[in-house]
Amino acid sequence: MIRRPPRSTLDRSSAASDVYKRQALTIGLAMVLGMLAQVGSKHLHLPGIVLLLLSGILFGPDGLNWIDPTSIGPGLHILVGFAVAIILFEGGMNLRISRILRERRAIRGLIIKGAIVTLIGGTFITIVVLGWDFRTSILFGTLIIVTGPTVITPLLKRIRVHHGVSTILEAEGILLDAIGAIVAVVALEIAISPSGLSFLTGLYHIVSRLGVGAILGISGGYLLTVLFRFRDLIPDGLENVFILSWVIALFQVSNTISPESGIAAVTIAGMTIGNSKTYIQQDLLEFKEQLTVLMIGMLFILLSADVRLQQIIDLGMAGILTVFMLIFLIRPLSVFIATENSGLDLKQKLLLSWIAPRGIVAAAVASLFVYELEMHGFDGTQLRALVFLLIIITVLLAGLTGGFIAGKLDLRRKSQSGWIILGAHEISRLLSRLLKRAGNDIICIDEDPNACLKAENEGIKVFFGNALDDRTLQRAEPDTRKGIIALSGNEEVNYIFSQRAKHLSKEMSILIGIKDSHEGITPKMIVDAGGKIPFGHSADMDFWCSLVKQNFTRHESFIYKNDDKFDLSDESIKGFLLPMVLKKKKTLEPIDSSMNIKNGNQITFLINEKNEDKAQQWLKNNKFEKAIINK
Repeated sequence: MIRRPPRSTLDRSSAASDVYKRQALTIGLAMVLGMLAQVGSKHLHLPGIVLLLLSGILFGPDGLNWIDPTSIGPGLHILVGFAVAIILFEGGMNLRISRILRERRAIRGLIIKGAIVTLIGGTFITIVVLGWDFRTSILFGTLIIVTGPTVITPLLKRIRVHHGVSTILEAEGILLDAIGAIVAVVALEIAISPSGLSFLTGLYHIVSRLGVGAILGISGGYLLTVLFRFRDLIPDGLENVFILSWVIALFQVSNTISPESGIAAVTIAGMTIGNSKTYIQQDLLEFKEQLTVLMIGMLFILLSADVRLQQIIDLGMAGILTVFMLIFLIRPLSVFIATENSGLDLKQKLLLSWIAPRGIVAAAVASLFVYELEMHGFDGTQLRALVFLLIIITVLLAGLTGGFIAGKLDLRRKSQSGWIILGAHEISRLLSRLLKRAGNDIICIDEDPNACLKAENEGIKVFFGNALDDRTLQRAEPDTRKGIIALSGNEEVNYIFSQRAKHLSKEMSILIGIKDSHEGITPKMIVDAGGKIPFGHSADMDFWCSLVKQNFTRHESFIYKNDDKFDLSDESIKGFLLPMVLKKKKTLEPIDSSMNIKNGNQITFLINEKNEDKAQQWLKNNKFEKAIINK
């Protein structure tokens, strides 16, 4: 005879099963609704966070009650922590040290002076306007130090802001997320400490945790780069998941050694890998971008569902006034103080003042605050409600008006401006520098990490990756460019790349580099494809790059002095002259096979000094006189 378990045991088992189902349903729905919201935002041309917040409210306890974050319990904070680690690791990978160094004064000012002004201003305003006690007010001040790279990065891609401002905003968001989260958590520890930690003790905790995070981040990131320098060490197909597990482990190990230092560790590890030379880097970036989209969607749904709408409404007009003062008073004040002597002009400072949306880290840390405060007998619901009100308003304001303000300040990159160059070798970099001097925005794409590093050191924007991958090409924003110049050493790759770019933007100019032999891609094929040949004729990039490396070349400008039009497709100059750019009036264009040179036009040639006599004789015979450059 089978004996039945007591009814109380069955009831507990049934209750546990219901809780498990509720938890699983909450996480599963948060994932799919997060993705649906972001898909919808793309079609509606809205910031993704807007639909994510609305979805969280609609499907949370205040709406249909399909998603119940409280059912997850403490597991919510573990889930949030791991997701934030992945998001900030991916953000760190996208930060280029060379770009940060170019804007280091402004970035350093914003993450030090700007953060201090924001903390003091946020604390003071909540005391005066909302009448909060000092403990709650200073906790709020530390929470709003961070901006939001998860919001800023997609926004900047959409409105196409000037690259200098874009770099500052992205670096501020990513670096301040790591620093601000640690500052906020230390402030919380001081606030809930029974004995009351001193200010100096708190400062020590901040510095020590940042230090531990930096050491572990650099060590962990460097060790990963060493592992991936050996192609056979990590089997194909396991690279991305290997790094994912490494990042999560690094985050938790760092937190175990020093609480909340994991955020700094994964951010710096991402920067270490992102600025290294590993074969896995491009695939990893794509994998992390997709994973980050999933994590952001899930987190915003869960965290916004955890906030009660009534708590935000209860803040009333005083809450809205507080947020407006933070946006229109404290943010501009912090930017202007932080960027003093930074070299930024007034327009750039005004745009930095306008775009400061808060994002996932502010929401995540606010939810952690509520949990910890309630554990110690304090009410933190108003604090979280105000943070979410700030997130909602700043995101809507930046998302809906950022492009308009950037346009009015003339800091929005114009359409049909600049060139995408396939290749970052010596000739590509020289052409890039010549075009940049005339104000053209240039982006090079190359799979050679050494060439990419050289381009960055020369101040050229470069994307490391496979140019035939659609994601890499789309990052270069071909729809905003005047044209592409395919200069890789493989003419078949040049041809395929040009056709993919043409498909994305039918109005752009297509220059397709071909070799001298004409055995593969022929001039006729290029004309039939709607393209033109750079330099006016076929040219062997390997040959010319070799000459540049050996210092056997120089570039000089010459003016055409003849009433008859001249065609630079003359292949008799092969090997000793390479026409680079044409200057007429105020414009500078790369030379192509369709151009007819007119009297007074200025051409910059790359000269092979090994055949100096031939070059000079050809220039003389064809009525080219050396240009006098006013210095």
